[in-house]
Amino acid sequence: MKKNMKEWMDNLIRDKKVAAVPVMTHPGIELTGNTVLEACSNGDAHFKAIKALADKYPTAAASVIMDLTVEAEAFGSEISFTDNEVPAVIGHLLDSPEDIRNLKVPSLKAGRVPQYLKANLLAARDITDRPVIGGCIGPFSLAGRLYDMSEIMILIYQDPEAAHLLLAKCTEFILKYCKALKECGVNAVMMAEPAAGLMSDEDCRRFSSDYVKKIVDAVQDDFFSVILHNCGNTGHCTGAMVATGSAAYHFGNKCDMAEVSRDVPASALTMGNLDPVSVFKDSTPEQIYHDTTMLLEKMTEFPNFVLSSGCDTPPHTPMVNIDSFFKALYDFNNK
Repeated sequence: MKKNMKEWMDNLIRDKKVAAVPVMTHPGIELTGNTVLEACSNGDAHFKAIKALADKYPTAAASVIMDLTVEAEAFGSEISFTDNEVPAVIGHLLDSPEDIRNLKVPSLKAGRVPQYLKANLLAARDITDRPVIGGCIGPFSLAGRLYDMSEIMILIYQDPEAAHLLLAKCTEFILKYCKALKECGVNAVMMAEPAAGLMSDEDCRRFSSDYVKKIVDAVQDDFFSVILHNCGNTGHCTGAMVATGSAAYHFGNKCDMAEVSRDVPASALTMGNLDPVSVFKDSTPEQIYHDTTMLLEKMTEFPNFVLSSGCDTPPHTPMVNIDSFFKALYDFNNK
């Protein structure tokens, strides 16, 4: 359903109460009795997980699975699947600049892309009381999965022309995917670009942000927002992130949330950053209540702050911990 995302974000900023948009779908998979493999392979199962969480928790928006293998698989990468773990890329597809030159940009019918588009379409049609946020990988993170992360770091210095060619092909596919997500009716896309955090701010601009900006400029408008996620950023490349012109910035738990938020424009959302593993999955309800409250108190000077996990909450995250997260938010907003 079409929503004016600029108005939605402006309202969140004006509201004295803090909103929460944790990146979580895996608990919804468990709520519906499906496996991770089923949800990552079947659009109906994926949608049911998104819907179950939207029905259960007062999130300000609903989000899809953060699966950083979908686009790599479409290009031809081999993917490892198990019933209850997140899919993973096996090895790498490309070995040389010549491989990059020969690489074809796939269609949106490749791999599991059609099932992900189906999940987004069903969520956009059914969840109408809040925005639905789709997901995609970022250009540099996709390039690293296709070429190998260590090798791409070497390539950007030894053969930057080849690196830029690969990034251009990755960007072409991601842009096509984002346009399709927009046509599905979702209201935003969270672009996961964690590998960009491995670079300096300057290199992050050249080999990530310049390409992300091309996508932002092509798809972002009042009714569709790009949320740039970089959990690899420790604070050293926030400037490069902001240079993309995205509507919102999502940070991981490696950075100081208040410090990075000072570099975010007041008109954009700054989102994060409770550790999805040590806080959401592995801590106690009492500890997550405490950590959530501490973060909320720390961020009171930022009206554009949206409470979130630092990344996608993993499989087997206890529901009692998620309940405690929302209880802390409720208590903070109503004290």
